[in-house]
Amino acid sequence: MESSDPALMLARFQFAFTISFHIVLAALSIGLANYLMVLEALWLWRKRQVYMDLYKFWLKVFALTVAVGTASGLVMEFEFGTNWSALASRAGGVLGPLMFYEVMVAFFLEAGFIGVMLLGMNKVGPRLHFFSTCAVAVGSLFSAFWILSANSWMHTPAGFSVAADGRFVPVDWLQIIFNPSFPYRMVHMSIAAFLGTALVVGGAGAWHLLRNPRHQAARVMFSMALWMAAIVGPLQIVAGDLNGENTRDHQPQKLAAMEGSWQRPEAGQGEPLRLFAIPDQAHRTNDFEVAIPHLGSLYLRHDWTGTIQSLEEFSPDDIPPVAMVFFAFRVMVGLGLLIVALGLASLFLRWRGTLFQSRWLLRTAVVMAPAGFVAMICGWIVTEVGRQPFTVYGLMRTAHSNGQQPFSFVAGSTLAIVILYLLVFGLGFFYLMRAIGRLPAHTPGADETTAERREVRDVDA
Repeated sequence: MESSDPALMLARFQFAFTISFHIVLAALSIGLANYLMVLEALWLWRKRQVYMDLYKFWLKVFALTVAVGTASGLVMEFEFGTNWSALASRAGGVLGPLMFYEVMVAFFLEAGFIGVMLLGMNKVGPRLHFFSTCAVAVGSLFSAFWILSANSWMHTPAGFSVAADGRFVPVDWLQIIFNPSFPYRMVHMSIAAFLGTALVVGGAGAWHLLRNPRHQAARVMFSMALWMAAIVGPLQIVAGDLNGENTRDHQPQKLAAMEGSWQRPEAGQGEPLRLFAIPDQAHRTNDFEVAIPHLGSLYLRHDWTGTIQSLEEFSPDDIPPVAMVFFAFRVMVGLGLLIVALGLASLFLRWRGTLFQSRWLLRTAVVMAPAGFVAMICGWIVTEVGRQPFTVYGLMRTAHSNGQQPFSFVAGSTLAIVILYLLVFGLGFFYLMRAIGRLPAHTPGADETTAERREVRDVDA
């Protein structure tokens, strides 16, 4: 890991700080847009008022996340032109068009229909309104498509040539867009957005059910969220495994840091699963290591004795900060397994007919409401810190991507951003929790015994 000057380290902190806020809001916007599309489709299909009650309830939350999330994204665009102007100069021919497509295709698609979605419920027909909701949902995925394509290109660059002045020149746009890591990361990130949103929705539903166990709308949102965790959670494990194989083939230093693998095991010993360790980068070893022999080989190589490239096989200047990557990866995986366990537990309780009566499950769902987005942030730490010391992997170092702004400028802008973000996002979080904390519209008759039995049957079907 190469040393860096204070201005560079502060610029890296500034970008990490801003993207940590933005990625959560962007992912929540993607998840809520698609959740709203499903709710409105169910309302049009089944004509049950509870789905429209939930649509109106979560539409307010969606509007808030879009407004605050858009503002957070704009700040990062300015950071590219100031703190990372050298990267923008050399890689702008590739990254600029991809970001332009994101704005033109995705942002305008969302902006063009979000007004109808928010204000047109009683002013346009139900089919046109549903079309607007679908357009916003699709637009959110298009936005993720182009941004992840640009980010993935920096991890696995393809389809370019290098000009005499060092600029990256596009040669094959299909190779650039569909670079080797992009398909895996697009699937992995999309599922993460859906799961993170589902846990927030499920936590809100559980919170209201603890206060009113017979509230119809709360039952529906809680049930739908746990279906997502039960069905999509295991799929995320598969997507993560495929993404890991791609990392093994294209970014071996990152995978070695994730595993804390300093030395390649001897033939036949296999790669252990390190449950815990404290990586010591200075001495290139692990302290207090607790590992299970061979188990790492099963998920890394899908055999009993397979190994991966170890950190000792790379120059110390090309190795990322191992401890940060190592621990972030374990938090991400641990939370992912808890989400899968929550989904499986809900299936068992559905089978027993006690899904809404199990207070331990409701309390667990409330506690785990932020777990999906915490896991997502940890995943981004693994992805981005694990790419260091490069911005364009293997081709352009982070130290050479900096705009060489004076420390005073970076410090001043960082202080201003931190204060502004804490203020704006603090207020946004306050109003978000206030909106979620209010009970959804209660469908008349939902507390009647027959209606309750019908709701349980419909939701659990």
